[in-house]
Amino acid sequence: MAVSKTRAAPDIREAVAAGIEHIGENYLQEALSKMAELQDLPLVWHFIGPIQSNKTRAIAEHFDWVHSVDRLKIAQRLSAQRPDQLPPLNICLQVNISGEASKSGVTLAELPELASAVAALPGLRLRGLMAIPAPASDSAARRVPLRALREAMTALELPLDTLSMGMSDDLDEAIAEGSTLVRIGTALFGARDYSTPAAEEQ
Repeated sequence: MAVSKTRAAPDIREAVAAGIEHIGENYLQEALSKMAELQDLPLVWHFIGPIQSNKTRAIAEHFDWVHSVDRLKIAQRLSAQRPDQLPPLNICLQVNISGEASKSGVTLAELPELASAVAALPGLRLRGLMAIPAPASDSAARRVPLRALREAMTALELPLDTLSMGMSDDLDEAIAEGSTLVRIGTALFGARDYSTPAAEEQ
């Protein structure tokens, strides 16, 4: 998946011409603008940013995947607001795999209860887990939390098929530990310019 936050629609068109089909966006309003510009392309849109309650309707109406669900309330809102004419919204539960206070995500202890509840909601299809591990200095250390996420998904004993883990800096380790969906931004598009208005959206 190409992570295209702060990138303009022409950049996405260039990525699509190179074979990209899945696009990940962190900011809702930025994403909706790009969707309007790129509606001629058969893209699969993933929402990967923090989810505020007042934005769930637009997310449920416009995206194919959501990777950042870590509360039952948010999942319930997405379920209720998913239009009937659309296929089920694909959901990944975000796990705070490294226990960082600064990051969103359900704990490993809370995961089984949340996963069971989300799997039962109509309009949604629970596909798997997502995590953003803490940075680590060497390859072996980077693999530890990635392996823990894979083991946590196996332990759930649910029909899940997606491990959304791995970014530009830990791509190789994530694939080695079984990632089925890597979220790549910088390695595809280069360093981001965070001075743009879209980068400041909350």
